[in-house]
Amino acid sequence: MNDANGFSWEFENTYAELPPEFSAEVTPARFRSPRVAILNHRLADELGLSVPDAEEPSVASVLAGQAIPAGARPIAQAYAGHQFGGFTMLGDGRAILLGEHRTPAGRLVDVQFKGSGRTPYSRRGDGLAALGPMLREYVVGEAMHALGIPTTRSLAVVATGEKVRRERPLPGAVLTRVAASHLRVGTFEYAASFLGESAVRTLADYAIARHDPELAAEPQPYLAFLRAVIDRQAALVASWQLVGFVHGVMNTDNMTISGETIDYGPCAFLDEYHADMVFSSIDEGGRYAYKNQPPIAQWNLCRFAETLLPLLDADKDEAVATATTAIESFVPAYEGYWLDGMRRKLGLQQEESGDRELVEALLKGMQAAGADFTGTFRQLAETGRLPLDLENDECLRAWREQWTERLGREGRTPESAGPQMRAVNPAVVPRNHRVEEALAAAENDDMTVLHDLLAALSKPFDSSAAPEYQQPPPANRPRYRTFCGT
Repeated sequence: MNDANGFSWEFENTYAELPPEFSAEVTPARFRSPRVAILNHRLADELGLSVPDAEEPSVASVLAGQAIPAGARPIAQAYAGHQFGGFTMLGDGRAILLGEHRTPAGRLVDVQFKGSGRTPYSRRGDGLAALGPMLREYVVGEAMHALGIPTTRSLAVVATGEKVRRERPLPGAVLTRVAASHLRVGTFEYAASFLGESAVRTLADYAIARHDPELAAEPQPYLAFLRAVIDRQAALVASWQLVGFVHGVMNTDNMTISGETIDYGPCAFLDEYHADMVFSSIDEGGRYAYKNQPPIAQWNLCRFAETLLPLLDADKDEAVATATTAIESFVPAYEGYWLDGMRRKLGLQQEESGDRELVEALLKGMQAAGADFTGTFRQLAETGRLPLDLENDECLRAWREQWTERLGREGRTPESAGPQMRAVNPAVVPRNHRVEEALAAAENDDMTVLHDLLAALSKPFDSSAAPEYQQPPPANRPRYRTFCGT
């Protein structure tokens, strides 16, 4: 549907058509001088959007919510969630869903503004966003997409020309986020806690139609739906662990039903490997540490299963037993995805009973030696050897001999396994210090550093990328910390 502002949107409003308790109609805030900071032309092409020149004022106007596209129906979604274990009412406090865009392939995707002003769910927040955190979401989302990890993505970031008040005044921005949907575990918690069984059923039917339409014909569609969400999350979190990604804030409102990664606030990638690594300044107890991501995912899924209990069986005890059995499937599913991924990272094509011990021995040695996570695996893939600074480590040398023997039982060598390993062990990830460099430059109106970083991240398995993006931070840098964008 073309309108005066271009883009050729094909909007539908399926979520807005749910009962009114699920959302509130809103109007984006007004901004004086919006301008496009970055526009994702690749994603626009995938969405079938005919995007005008980003320098055109009308483009910034649309992407800052100043001109509502034809067919859009702006709403803020209601949801609740467990934040660091405590339950609270939430909702889109600084986000506005324009609607769902139908792509040329027939896929329905949410188009959402983030940082577009106050909503009925803002509580004491200003509903605004700063440029740095919005660009971080853009960068990390594109990196995750290039790595093959399910993720929301950013179509654009628009600088509003105004300041937002945080610890210091910061340049404001609006991000346009594209997602399979913004249905969260917290959306179901909201329906179950505040609206009742009928609303949960309505939401579940909507989610099944949106993400798992084939399950509607199952004898127990809601149980099949629960199992599908569990499996998607098991695969997602395993993919995080395999690249050293730490989400940082795995609250239930940040777990999607679609199985996409969402909300790149205090996220980071491991430099030196340590299972207890925490980057978020607000996670003082390490609840969302790297090693805790799988059990927290299962904990979140327990909260999801609880919302579905009335739909699983009229008898509460039977419903609990059914849900418990489903939740117990998470651990073997996750471990299967993770171990299969680790085998690929180590060039193994067959299964042996001692493979888990082989992987754990490597990780234990890496932690003891302070080894760089990404660099160690990539060096093994490139040369079949450990990085030079690890070659004298007795435990890791012993491990390499075991790994070589393990490959030999498949009739392979580290050299012959190299191509397979290079295809799954990235040379380039969003190194935390490089991301910070790019964001700092962008806040000073220099976007070249960020564009160079994005170019390298778009080809994560290409060892010909600029070497500076493959290097860990200097050894004398202080421990990296991240902060929530609100």
